[in-house]
Amino acid sequence: MGMTAIEKLLTEKIQKPVKAGEFVYIDVDLAMANDVTAKLTFDIFFNEMQGEKVWNSNKVKIIYDHYFPANDLNTANTLKKIRDICMDQGIEFFENEGICHQVMLERFVMPNQVVVGADSHTCTYGAIGAFSIGVGSTDLAAVFSLGKIWIKVPETIKILIDGTLPNGVFAKDLILKIIGDQKASGFNYKIVEFGGSTIEEMNIHERITLCNMVIEGGAKTGYIAPDEKTKSFLKDRTNHFQIFESDKTAHFRNILYYSVDDLEPMVACPYTVDNVKPVSAVEGIKIDQAFLGSCTNGRIEDLRIAAKIIKGQKIKDGIRMYVVPASIKVYQQALEEGLIKDFIEFGAVVNHPCCSNCWGACQALLGDGEKQISSANRNFKGRNGSTLSETYLASPATVAASALTGKITDPRKFL
Repeated sequence: MGMTAIEKLLTEKIQKPVKAGEFVYIDVDLAMANDVTAKLTFDIFFNEMQGEKVWNSNKVKIIYDHYFPANDLNTANTLKKIRDICMDQGIEFFENEGICHQVMLERFVMPNQVVVGADSHTCTYGAIGAFSIGVGSTDLAAVFSLGKIWIKVPETIKILIDGTLPNGVFAKDLILKIIGDQKASGFNYKIVEFGGSTIEEMNIHERITLCNMVIEGGAKTGYIAPDEKTKSFLKDRTNHFQIFESDKTAHFRNILYYSVDDLEPMVACPYTVDNVKPVSAVEGIKIDQAFLGSCTNGRIEDLRIAAKIIKGQKIKDGIRMYVVPASIKVYQQALEEGLIKDFIEFGAVVNHPCCSNCWGACQALLGDGEKQISSANRNFKGRNGSTLSETYLASPATVAASALTGKITDPRKFL
């Protein structure tokens, strides 16, 4: 019997054969917390575990994104406490770099690394071949102390995707289609490994979108085997890494097959990510707000496609649009390309890189009865403001087209 890619990766890490279902104790290459989870992690580390010094300050990254800049005194004091701890411990922390997952991918994560983060969307890093998992603050505090974590090796579900994405249809539409089919618990504690001709043709930013959202199906993490596109993405850091691919004889929990040739834009309707419908079934629903951003779809490619739709146009009267680049690097590139100017002239508000409305804590909240279309990853009741509001999830193209018309709109009409 062959091995899956993750079984091979973990086998290499611990230097003995690993199979799904086994418990392993493994060294961690990188540990990350954001401003929401870092305080709790440090409280547990210092107070409950009696920790004095993190195991390796060079391998710990703290990134402010959910509550940055501070929006009230309590938050300001929390951020100050985290900042003081990081400076005392010699831990690298980032206050104006952007969303934690985008920053980690841009600066630190490498293929074959074991990465843990106190944020569920840490699964994103599988897009470049890492084994990356979200953990609770208690587990992360233990990692801070020991530099290791125990896990039950997940089974792998293989999704083979073939065909060419039609014009106006994107990775976000594909992952929404998959989650709609498989439902919120369809991948519980599984690794979702993507393959097939569609994946081979996808650029890294699209692969990031896929792996980012597998958690919405309950997955432990996503995985795409590195290739030449991965090497190009990492060219400024390294060009040398081992590539782990699943054997043809590997055991998979399941193998799913998708063709994208006839896929249309998809929309996740309130109040669950798996309540997915084709855009044709919801087109015309009036919106109050459009949000373009998040760790799912706040990259330069997302801003480019949205700007292509709205350039030279004016936002529909009575509609608000918020554009939030995923990182300062993305923001600077958007400035250089004139995209920020396009959005401002359209009538959108462009905010600093952070989680913003996706987290629903400090920016662009929805009032009672308001409806929003968003490029983020979750639409749970009350997540983006009032419990009487509604959020629809879609691709950046659908978000931009909807901001232009004031109602949920098929972006293919503008592309």
